[in-house]
Amino acid sequence: MALSPEDQRYLLTLARQTITRALEGQDPPEVDLSALSETLRRPGASFVTLTLGGELRGCIGSIEPRRPLALDVQENAVAAAFHDPRFPPLTRRELDRTHIEISVLTVPQPLEYEEPADLLAKLRPGVDGVIIERGWHRATFLPQVWEKLPDPREFLAHLCLKAGLSADDYRRPGLRVYTYQVEKFEEETEK
Repeated sequence: MALSPEDQRYLLTLARQTITRALEGQDPPEVDLSALSETLRRPGASFVTLTLGGELRGCIGSIEPRRPLALDVQENAVAAAFHDPRFPPLTRRELDRTHIEISVLTVPQPLEYEEPADLLAKLRPGVDGVIIERGWHRATFLPQVWEKLPDPREFLAHLCLKAGLSADDYRRPGLRVYTYQVEKFEEETEK
């Protein structure tokens, strides 16, 4: 997909302005789609990750492209700041020290595999984001999660737990697996 540096800066600024305005009780900034690049107008899927002192503070995103990328980032910025169920809503005091990272996803592709060993061998640590599905259970890890969970078995076990499944569920037949890649960019300095 390759966003231009200008598009990346625009999305990071939009995310920060949207969170700031929400903290002040204001509506999000108006996005004039006609003034944006085709890449930002096109449907896109993104994740917005917030960190505070190097620790996760919120991360919410979309897996499938359903709305213009600029609007997707705007919605996910608010969701990451205020609606990630793992954290209390972001406060005004935290905002100045909060660091924003955006990941723009490629369209997920099914990963065909025969057995658990085949699945483990086909995963590309550090490259692939992974989605798993079984019935109503679904979860994803961005490629960045490989930094904390570099072993494919451990990665899948934690992903299964995130989906509400048992840690070894990836060993059972019938698990649907999809992979995607991301274009990741972040604010210049860690706040």
